[in-house]
Amino acid sequence: MFSNIGIPGLILILVLALIIFGPKKLPEIGRAFGQTLKEFKKSTRELTDDVMKDADEDKKTLTK
Repeated sequence: MFSNIGIPGLILILVLALIIFGPKKLPEIGRAFGQTLKEFKKSTRELTDDVMKDADEDKKTLTK
C-alpha cells in the first residue's frame, strides 16, 4: 500500500503533519499511535496463540 510513496512523499507528509498539528502535539500523536500498534500486536498474538492452542487440542482429541 505504502510501498510506492518514497522518501520525498514521506517527508512531505511529515511536514504537512507538523504544520497541521504543530510541534507540541506531534509527539503526543506519535505516542498514542505507538500504544495503539502495541495493543493491536498484543491482541493479534494472543488470538493466534489461542487458535493454535485449540488446534493442538483438536489434534490430540482426534488421534486418541
